[in-house]
Amino acid sequence: MDAFPAFFPLAGRKVVIAGTGEAADAKARLFDGSPAVLVRAEGTDAFLIGTYAGALLAFIAGDDLFVQSAASAARGARALVNVVDRPDLSDFHTPALVDRGEVVAAIGTNGSAPMLASLLRNDIEARIPEGTGRVAALMRIHQAAVRAVLPDQADRRNFLREQLSGPAAQKALDGDMEGAGALLLEALKTRDGPRGRVVYVAGRGPSDLLTLRAARILSEADLVIPDPDADPAILALARRDAGRLAPSEGGAEQMTALAKAGRLVVRIITRSPSAADLAALTRAGVTVDVMLAAPTT
Repeated sequence: MDAFPAFFPLAGRKVVIAGTGEAADAKARLFDGSPAVLVRAEGTDAFLIGTYAGALLAFIAGDDLFVQSAASAARGARALVNVVDRPDLSDFHTPALVDRGEVVAAIGTNGSAPMLASLLRNDIEARIPEGTGRVAALMRIHQAAVRAVLPDQADRRNFLREQLSGPAAQKALDGDMEGAGALLLEALKTRDGPRGRVVYVAGRGPSDLLTLRAARILSEADLVIPDPDADPAILALARRDAGRLAPSEGGAEQMTALAKAGRLVVRIITRSPSAADLAALTRAGVTVDVMLAAPTT
């Protein structure tokens, strides 16, 4: 990872757009509908440190002399600077954005290929429903209630995972936030304890043979147990903060205990799953899925 992506809350924060013309206007349009305090700076105002006082971000567009002077002033006020089309003069790069309100996806190429980022954004945008931001808002509104009932992080994650693919999320997608909230709180009230499971995922590779379901499971895993020769590209699809165990540490007994504690355990295998382990998990009442690679054509 050559650049670290980060999201800055914008409520009440000052953002300065310095310069004129289409490039400056395009940067200003990024903040349409945002809660940021947007300031446009033109001419010599862009060279004054006071123009950027209290600003979080400064976007600067213009000729070399203009951007160098404006960038110097902005940095004097401790603002982070982006100079349009000049990554060498910038503190950060502007990604291609998919904006769904409270859900924002960003695709960056470290300033080297913005057209590629735009093409990738189009692909991702088609996969994210318009109402996704309302689902995020639903989770924010009821975050405190969920935390109070489920103080354990893994338990919360399992509950929220269920809700994100359930009727409450669908209500939010459809625009019925009141109905969505009622369904989520009812599910929280009537939840019957942690429900973990064990999922076997084919790990020999290549990674593009994985099904979409298998890739999603890897991204949601609480803990992964990979065979030593599992494809590194498949391992990379797992959540970075997911726990890791070696197969010798993650036998049927350990996987049973983890699943009964509500954990999603992903066993990444490069050969057929152990029949003895499968039988032991089934006898213990653990839900088990086996996801093989997608067939080749």
